[in-house]
Amino acid sequence: MVFVLESAMSHTSTIEERLSHVESDLERLKLQLSQLNSRKKWIDEIRGSFKDDPDFEEILRLGGEIRRSDRLDAQ
Repeated sequence: MVFVLESAMSHTSTIEERLSHVESDLERLKLQLSQLNSRKKWIDEIRGSFKDDPDFEEILRLGGEIRRSDRLDAQ
């Protein structure tokens, strides 16, 4: 998600106008953040999708072999 601030502040704006723009931007950011936080995390969406998958079990086994081999080579 990209946070967008649409500010129309200029050097001739009054402090009150500038503060009003900052407050509006802050509210927009709070809304965007709350929407971002309420989304389901990607890991939660895929968790369990490979359960009991023999191909995935083989990938895990081979990955373990590679890691063990790398450790032995480093010694």
